Amino acid sequence: MAANDVVLKTNDLLNIQDIEEARSIVSKYARRTPLVKSMFLSNNVVGGDVYLKLENMQLTGSFKFRGANNKINHLTDAEKARGVITASAGNHAQGVALTSKLLGIDATVVMPDEAPQMKRDATAGYGAEVDIHGALFDDAHKWMAERGKKEGKTIVDPFNDKYVMAGQGTIGLEILDDLWDVDTVIVPCGGGGLIGGIATALKSFNPSIHVVGVQSENVHGMKASIDAGKIVTHHKDLTLADGTDVSTPGDITFPVVSNLVDEIVLVSEEDIAKAMKDLLQRTKVVAEGAGALPTAALEAHKIDDKWLKDKKVVAMVSGGNVDLERVSNIIDHFFSPVKTEGGIG
Repeated sequence: MAANDVVLKTNDLLNIQDIEEARSIVSKYARRTPLVKSMFLSNNVVGGDVYLKLENMQLTGSFKFRGANNKINHLTDAEKARGVITASAGNHAQGVALTSKLLGIDATVVMPDEAPQMKRDATAGYGAEVDIHGALFDDAHKWMAERGKKEGKTIVDPFNDKYVMAGQGTIGLEILDDLWDVDTVIVPCGGGGLIGGIATALKSFNPSIHVVGVQSENVHGMKASIDAGKIVTHHKDLTLADGTDVSTPGDITFPVVSNLVDEIVLVSEEDIAKAMKDLLQRTKVVAEGAGALPTAALEAHKIDDKWLKDKKVVAMVSGGNVDLERVSNIIDHFFSPVKTEGGIG
């Protein structure tokens, strides 16, 4: 199948017109985030030109504001009046909460026990009701659907939604605006909304752009599903990349990702921690675990050099919402004379 045919195959789920429309909406609220070259990653790690797309500088500290904003702006007046409900480990939660506050809509966010405290506090600070339910994201997601139906609230799914994906896809357009001849783009992957939207934008412009997803070895429902050729679940343990802690991809995101993303690679928890440390120490960028996944893949040499060496590479920093306690644990892990016990979570 030709590259353009692959893009066309997913047009009924998400297309470039959806993303262009999203940009016209989201740009009224969101920041245009910078694309900056990392000399450390370029010269010391890759041997190519590596640029960081700094969505940690987005409103709410994460790319998730884009998708949430686009989705809520597409709701009818009746849907808005019923109030919205979502499930999130924290970043989508804040995007929904802030957008709802800006538009005068009641918002409820279901968050799992694993959600970092700073993300809980920030979500409540934007005015949303925070409902802690379940050990993992999938538990919270199930309760979101049940409570939403019971109380008649409008569901704003965190990833498995055309308008959410289109909002995230506006990042792809910004990358192309700043670096039209980009060769490789590396993106964190959880449920698939971010990478599906970005891949749609990039491949619509140039199908030869190599799109790489990165997931944790501990949780990689999307890679497991692609490997199986159908939607399956994978969750071995908790991960520092809590923003991508999604065991099962959605029925909308899965076909888009499986058709447009060229490869998905896995990194260890140690890889993620090291990337968080190096982004902070060497590039002065605060990244949460999910935001550090692309850097982790580069540092751990998980991507073939043919896509990196002497190429123009963009590595997403998808968010910077990390508890200071977690940052402190990582610093202790790498710099204390005696390694701390109990891991780096």
